[in-house]
Amino acid sequence: MDTNAVVAVQNDTSSLMEQVQTIGLEWGVKIITFLLVIIIGMWIAKVIKNFVVKLMQKRDVDPTLTSFLASLLHFALKAFVVIAALEKLNVKTASFIAVLGAAGLAIGLALQGSLANFAAGVLMILFKPIKLGDFVEAGGAMGGVEEIGIFTTILKSPDNKKLIVPNSAVMSGVITNFNANGTRRIEIVAGIGYDDDIDKAKKTLEDIIAADDRILKDPAPQIALSEMADSSVNFVVRPWVEAADYWGVYFDTSEAIKKKFDENGISIPYPQRDVHIYEHKDG
Repeated sequence: MDTNAVVAVQNDTSSLMEQVQTIGLEWGVKIITFLLVIIIGMWIAKVIKNFVVKLMQKRDVDPTLTSFLASLLHFALKAFVVIAALEKLNVKTASFIAVLGAAGLAIGLALQGSLANFAAGVLMILFKPIKLGDFVEAGGAMGGVEEIGIFTTILKSPDNKKLIVPNSAVMSGVITNFNANGTRRIEIVAGIGYDDDIDKAKKTLEDIIAADDRILKDPAPQIALSEMADSSVNFVVRPWVEAADYWGVYFDTSEAIKKKFDENGISIPYPQRDVHIYEHKDG
């Protein structure tokens, strides 16, 4: 082979290797920079979110509003970090954003549920049908409100389950807020036998209610004979309590009724039916 040709091939190979090394080094730096921007940016976004949450808590901002705005801020910061990182890879973010804008209608149609959840979340913040710490029944679930996010509401069930309910489901149905008014009325039905002393039974129920300091004086508790049923004469017992005391008073009062009725010889009848047998004699 001609010496000049050999030298030319060697020069071309050397030049190609230099170009590959240059491109590899250049993209290596870009990729490393991209990863650093993502990692550091996400960390900074989390720090900013936590800082804003603490600042709003110090200023006694509504916890529900704090939770919602923190979720929204964190989402926006993450989007900003991703766009900033893409610029390090020479991605034309302006064109990228323009393409997203052009595709906005299609994305909106595809994400109707998510947009509805976001809109419902905004309405929940504005009108405040529920707030953090409330015990509610909404969207087919029941539990304490732990978080109101931009798309979902997180409830904690009485048996410690985590319930994630779409915001649109919460706002589209009936919302039962059990402790929004601060107080709740308990209703217990206490049945006695038809042969028992009605006045004695009512006095016993009144004493039970009066002995519990958790029961409110105003509104006054109600004890009344409500029904003469098939097997019993039923009293309805309706004391008012603070929302936090509801179940404690309910269980304790039910137990106290049974014990006091036993002590005072007042029966709690079982369901029963009188059967009359007639003998038919032929002839």
